Amino acid sequence: MSFSADIKQELSKLNNLNNKNQVKAEISGYMLGSNYVENNRKARFITENEFNIYRLTKLLENVHIDYTNTNKGKSFIAEWDASCRDNIMDINIEEDEIKKAVVRGSFMASGSLNEPNKKYHLEILFSSKENAEYVFYIIETFGIESKLLKRKEKYSLYIKDSEEISKFLALIGAKKAVLDYEEIRIIREMRSNVNRLVNCETANINKTINVAVSQIADINFIKQKNKFEELPENLKEIANIRLDNPESSLVELGNLLKKPIGKSGVNHRLKKLQEIARELREEN
Repeated sequence: MSFSADIKQELSKLNNLNNKNQVKAEISGYMLGSNYVENNRKARFITENEFNIYRLTKLLENVHIDYTNTNKGKSFIAEWDASCRDNIMDINIEEDEIKKAVVRGSFMASGSLNEPNKKYHLEILFSSKENAEYVFYIIETFGIESKLLKRKEKYSLYIKDSEEISKFLALIGAKKAVLDYEEIRIIREMRSNVNRLVNCETANINKTINVAVSQIADINFIKQKNKFEELPENLKEIANIRLDNPESSLVELGNLLKKPIGKSGVNHRLKKLQEIARELREEN
């Protein structure tokens, strides 16, 4: 089962039907989504998700709205008298729990969330711009950032920031989903950080190897020109240690000297060898 389906299964089992205004608010959320239509005084909601239809019919029964429930192929269809709209919309939208119920209903009706281990993307589809803006402004009052987009004949409210998605799930009452989502998000971010560190370390190793190859080439060139024995003892010593330890860092090279020196001292000596090799090349 998908992550979206898990969320809707959890929400479908919420035991919060005592407050009739919250029930009506959640039904109104269903009526805002793209899967709801009104035709010939009939209200119709169509979905392929069994948890959607289960929750909606339970809500309708709670406020004593008669409905018919039928199946057509993979679709579940609930129909009722559209004249009930006025009663359903008779709610105080200023109350926080009423707002949350509206948003929950709209997500149940036509919302989805990508598998968080692959992509952060929550989306709710609406049949009209007005409906999309209505929910957009509601969740904005809770400090959750989202965006609106026209998608062909429908309007999309979407969230791509992982923290904002987590806040949204908490808002609609999906407590278990929040915990599961946060666990997946943390693991994903840890993996990303590990990969970043590995890539950084690899880049540093490659840089060290490339520098060492260049230094060894300079030392061998000095030897080819028979100038190696003319070098001061401190340069000959560091040159021989570099040739014997091509993969060692500057710190490690410094510790191998008869009289150990620091990184900057080793770098100074190798730079001097580089200058000598460059001068010999320019003579040719």
